[in-house]
Amino acid sequence: MQNKYKLTIEQNIFLAKRNLVDNVYANARMEGLNITFPQTKTILEGVNVPDLKVDEIQCILNLRDAWKYVISNIDKEFNIDFICKVNEYVARNESLSWGTLRNGRVEISGTDYIPEIPNIENVKSDVKQILDIENSTERAIEYMLYGMRNQLFWDGNKRTSNICANKIMIENGVGIIKIPDKKLEEFNILLSNFYSTNDNCKIKQFIYDNCIDGIVFNN
Repeated sequence: MQNKYKLTIEQNIFLAKRNLVDNVYANARMEGLNITFPQTKTILEGVNVPDLKVDEIQCILNLRDAWKYVISNIDKEFNIDFICKVNEYVARNESLSWGTLRNGRVEISGTDYIPEIPNIENVKSDVKQILDIENSTERAIEYMLYGMRNQLFWDGNKRTSNICANKIMIENGVGIIKIPDKKLEEFNILLSNFYSTNDNCKIKQFIYDNCIDGIVFNN
C-alpha cells in the first residue's frame, strides 16, 4: 500500500480544518445519525435546528470538539491515553462512561461476533504493533479497523476510531479518511463481514480506494 498524498503537516491540518463540517457530517452518518449536511453546518455555526433531538445535536458538538482536540494536539504521542481522550470528547454525555476502556460485555448488531472486554496491557501491545507498520496510510486504516472491531469503549467506537486514524493521517501528511455518503452502505456491509471473520483485506482496500481525501497541487 502506498500513500495517496504527500502533504506537509501544515497542509494536512489546513485540509482538516477546511473540511471540518464535512468530516463531522461523515462521522455522524457513519454512526447512523439521520442528519443532513445543512443541519450539521447549521449546528456548527451555533444556530438551533428545531427538527433535531437534543442527543443528535450533542453528537455533532462532541464530534466537533474531538476533531478540534486532534487538530490542536497533532504533535502529541499517539497512545492509549490519546485514544481515550478522543473518546472522552466523542462520547461525552452519551455513554455509560467516556474516556475509559469498556469494562463489560457488549454485542454488535448484525453479527454474532462478541468482542472481548479490553485489557489495557493487551491494547497497548496491539497499538504498538500497529504503529510499527511502515506505511502511514496503512497504519491509519489498520488502527481504525482495530478500534472498531475491538469496541474499546462503551460507545462511539466507530467515530473514535476514525478520528484517531485521522490523527495518524494528518501527522504524516497523507490526507483524511472519510466514508462518503454514497459509499456508506457498502462500507457497512464490508465492516459487518470484517467483524464476523476478522479478515480485513476487502475493507482495507475499499477504504484505500474510496475513502481517502487530500490536496492535489499543480506542478
